[in-house]
Amino acid sequence: MITQEEPDLGNTPPRDLTTSLSDPEINEKYSKGEGRIVVENNREKLPGFYQQLLNSDYMDLRPFYQRRPRWEPDRQSRLIESFLINLPVPPIFLYERNFNSYEVMDGQQRITAIKDFFSNQLKLKGLQYWPELNGRTYETLPRLVRSGIDRRSISSIVMLKESAPEDEDAARLREIVFERLNTGGIELERQEIRNALYPGQFNELLLELSRHNLIRQVWGIPAYHPDEMKGGDRKLLDSNFFRKMEDAELVLRFFALRNVDHYTRGMQGFLDLYMGRASKLSEATLLKLRTLFKEVMRVVSEIYGELSFRPFDVKQDEWSSRPQKAFFDAVTVAVSRNLDHSDILIQRKDLVIKETEKLFRLHEDGTFSGRKNSKKDIQNRIDLFTTMLSSVAA
Repeated sequence: MITQEEPDLGNTPPRDLTTSLSDPEINEKYSKGEGRIVVENNREKLPGFYQQLLNSDYMDLRPFYQRRPRWEPDRQSRLIESFLINLPVPPIFLYERNFNSYEVMDGQQRITAIKDFFSNQLKLKGLQYWPELNGRTYETLPRLVRSGIDRRSISSIVMLKESAPEDEDAARLREIVFERLNTGGIELERQEIRNALYPGQFNELLLELSRHNLIRQVWGIPAYHPDEMKGGDRKLLDSNFFRKMEDAELVLRFFALRNVDHYTRGMQGFLDLYMGRASKLSEATLLKLRTLFKEVMRVVSEIYGELSFRPFDVKQDEWSSRPQKAFFDAVTVAVSRNLDHSDILIQRKDLVIKETEKLFRLHEDGTFSGRKNSKKDIQNRIDLFTTMLSSVAA
C-alpha cells in the first residue's frame, strides 16, 4: 500500500550536483558564493549558555535526546574537568534555522554534558587532575571552584541560513558538515545524521516503531521499557545495532523501499532522499504508515516466528542464526503488497516457509544476500518474494 502523498516523493528528481561546467561557468559559480558556507563565531560563558538551552526556541534540544547516548558519565566528567583546568575545548557547530534559533550539527555530546552538569544531573567521576571532586554535582562544588567554572566559556561556529536558502540544498550541505566536523572523535552513522537533520513527526515515528518487539527480539536488543534512555541502560548500549540507530534505519528502509521504483543515489542516498521528503508528510499519512508497519510486523511474526528475517543458508542447509537487512527488506515489502491475503498466508505459513527456503535454493547467486544493491537487484528480490506470497495465497 502506497499512501496518496508518497508518490509525490518521486515526482521531483533530486538536483544533480555532478553537472559538468566549463571553467568560466565554474568561476561564475564561485564568484556568486555558491557552495560556500557563511559562518560567524560566538563565545559565551557556560552559565549563560546553559540558561539559553532552557529556552526551547533558542536551540532544538530533541536531537540530543533522540540520538542514542555515546558519552558515559566518565567522559562527560572529563569534559567538565577540561573546563576546570582551562584546557581548550573544541567549538560546537550550529546551523541557524531562523534568527536566533539553532540546531546542533556537531558538539551534541558536549552540549548534553554541559546541560547535565549545570542541571545537577551529572555527578563527576573518573577525574584525573581533581579526583577530590569525584561524586560532586555543580551545586555541591566548593564556592571558589564553582565560580571558576562559571568563568569558562564555550565557543560556537554558526552556519548562517544564507549558506543554502533552499531546504534540499541546506539538508545536503548540513550532511556534508556532519560528516566532516565530528571533532568529538566518534564518527556519526548515517541514521544518526538523518535523525538530527530531519527532526519532526516522521523521525519520531521511526524511533517509535524501531522499539517493536519483533525487531528487538530478532536483532538481540533488550525489550523496550519507557525509562530505558534515562539511566543509560548498559545492556541496551552494549548493542552496536541500537547505538548506531540501525533499528530506526530498518524501519526507514521498509517505508522507503515500498517506493523502490524511485530508487536513486544508492541505498544510503535513497534513504537520505526519502527521509528528507517524508519529513513533510501529514499526520494522517503518518498514522497510516504506523498502522501499516505494525500490521506487517504482526503478519511476519505469525508466519516466520523465530525465523523472522533470518535467511536460509544453502551451504549449511539450515536457517541462519543471524538476521539480514536485505531479507528484512524483501519480506516486509512483499508482505505489505499482500496484506489483503494475510489471513490465508498465516494459515499456510508452513508452505510460505517451505517456499522461502526454495527461493534461497534457487538463487544462490547472492540475490538475497544484500551484496547486490542496484535498483534492479533490489526490485528483483522484492518482486520474487511478492510473487511467491501471491502464489501461496492463490
